[in-house]
Amino acid sequence: MTITEDPIRIPVRLDFDAIVPEYSRAVTALDDAATAELDRAGIDSRLREIIRLRASQLNGCAYCVDLHSNAARAAGETEQRLHAVAIWRESSFFTAQERAALALAESMTRLSETHVPDAVFDDARAVFSDDELAAIVVAIVTINTWNTIGVTTRCWRPRRSRS
Repeated sequence: MTITEDPIRIPVRLDFDAIVPEYSRAVTALDDAATAELDRAGIDSRLREIIRLRASQLNGCAYCVDLHSNAARAAGETEQRLHAVAIWRESSFFTAQERAALALAESMTRLSETHVPDAVFDDARAVFSDDELAAIVVAIVTINTWNTIGVTTRCWRPRRSRS
């Protein structure tokens, strides 16, 4: 395949926003509330976006991976760190706080496998206040909600950039 070929189109399974608009608005309100909590707790916008990006990578939500990669970039995140989010455990690019948040995001996203062990929660509690930790938890819950909808229905698609 050459770079000039058209990409494969992934068909929409269900036009979620059109069929259940009230629920879609409710999830948007949930997202707004999560963002307000992150703001209130003073969580840096780059951290919020790498948390959202990592959960979206694990869940395989193409739209959210694209959205939160771009949002992180707009917030000042570097390309090098964005590329390393998928392998953050093997990278020295992330602080103890970021590593604790990423571990929590992974554990919560893989809830049925991990049940969020005490060690993961305790590591996060050691570097975040209760307000910060609660805001991070609601952000992870919210991105996993979006990912569940997006992956199941394929109702949103990232737009391919031409650059």
